[in-house]
Amino acid sequence: MSGNEQMALTEMWQQRWPACPPIGYMLRDWYRDVWVRFHSLPGSKRYADDENEYAVILERYNTVLDELFASKDVFVITSAWTAEPDVPEHQPDADYWQTLLTQDDPDPEFRTYSHLFAARRPWQHGCVDALLREVADYKTAGVLIADARMERIYHPYDGGADVLLPTAEERDRLRDRHSSWLSSHPAGL
Repeated sequence: MSGNEQMALTEMWQQRWPACPPIGYMLRDWYRDVWVRFHSLPGSKRYADDENEYAVILERYNTVLDELFASKDVFVITSAWTAEPDVPEHQPDADYWQTLLTQDDPDPEFRTYSHLFAARRPWQHGCVDALLREVADYKTAGVLIADARMERIYHPYDGGADVLLPTAEERDRLRDRHSSWLSSHPAGL
């Protein structure tokens, strides 16, 4: 990714999501009015025990991803965390985007940096299944999938996915289509 492409991606993010850096777990706190969370397994079960449950997880992830991104290009953004500001080795099939200080501390040993990598690709059902399975098993975290204009964000995590949409109305329509995947927690968690 060239310097101009990095700047353009950063500018798109800042125009659409100015209150928060591109860190998935922080987004819901800043944008609750357009946020919804879906759980990956029935009964809010967090992890799969067998291949049938993995199939349910991937089907739920891909169902929402298809609704958000069918026939569109997406950015698949992955993270690497370190205690140093130096950029680690590149992620496979992704280009370095930016580094964020995500945990500041006067003691350098307790600082955390998030190095973001981005890959633009056409969305196809199942095209990130290997990555989604790693997320479901908590082997990787901090993944964001966004349309090319950064208007719709999908943040899978081990146990579900947070979705942020341009409007509360669009969020409500998506939430209502998949109401059986919602948490019973009053805050939607």
